[in-house]
Amino acid sequence: MTAAELDNLVAQIGEEILARLGRAGAPVAPKKGEGLNLADAVCPGCVQRCAQTCARNTKQILAAGADRVSASERLTRIDPAIASVIDHTILKPEATRADVVKVCREARQYNFASVCVNPYWVPVVKAELAGSPVKVCTVVGFPLGATSTEAKVAETQAALRAGAQEIDMVINVGALRSGEHDAVREDIREVVKAAHAARAIVKVILETALLDDNQKAAACTLSKLAGADFVKTSTGFGPSGATAHDVALMRSVVGPDMGIKAAGGIRTLEDLRAMTAAGATRIGASASVKIVEATAA
Repeated sequence: MTAAELDNLVAQIGEEILARLGRAGAPVAPKKGEGLNLADAVCPGCVQRCAQTCARNTKQILAAGADRVSASERLTRIDPAIASVIDHTILKPEATRADVVKVCREARQYNFASVCVNPYWVPVVKAELAGSPVKVCTVVGFPLGATSTEAKVAETQAALRAGAQEIDMVINVGALRSGEHDAVREDIREVVKAAHAARAIVKVILETALLDDNQKAAACTLSKLAGADFVKTSTGFGPSGATAHDVALMRSVVGPDMGIKAAGGIRTLEDLRAMTAAGATRIGASASVKIVEATAA
């Protein structure tokens, strides 16, 4: 279709709509919040939905080479500040390639912080997110944390080579509960060293449901001393997930400059807001799309 044919088609569609409204040939006064069909100025009250409100701008977009124009009111109204703190997560063992690809496409669509997957899927996620600001996140020592430090480091290095940019490692819970603090700190430090050498960040998963408050505080302190970038509440596979109490406790220990990721059981916008109010700066969730679409309601 030539540009002239396209212009003619758009004009015919516009005339047909006007005719159906019983106002053919009459100028249409814009309603509040709608575009004014001004080619060289921002429309007053612009809602950035040209395809829905501005025929002239839509024609110019198509003439410039676009094949499609998004006209989803829901997508244009979601809160980007909410989407940008979510690690869109799919860690269930039965997840298929199609499941992972779907999550990646959702992450690109909503501009989540990262996609978090098991290590096998890192190359797929890297390919799917190419050219996107969404990060590639994976897990190490997952979900128990009881493997050797050497295995965690090897797993980290393999994930980094495959394209991972963020590492969520599970702390050695049993060693922590045994009071073996030096071993726990060194376990974290070695993973941090490997990740930081590749300019990747590390989030340390505490599995808070298995710890008392003193142990949670100790885990946060050890993570900070080891140079980790975040502490994280849960794997999502433990007895329970994140709580506002745990997030607030973690924030009181690590101070204002270290990241805190709340994960496990966060399924609604209200859950997310409770965690961020308590001090979380990142959210791990599989219900990410439901959460961000709730901001458009």
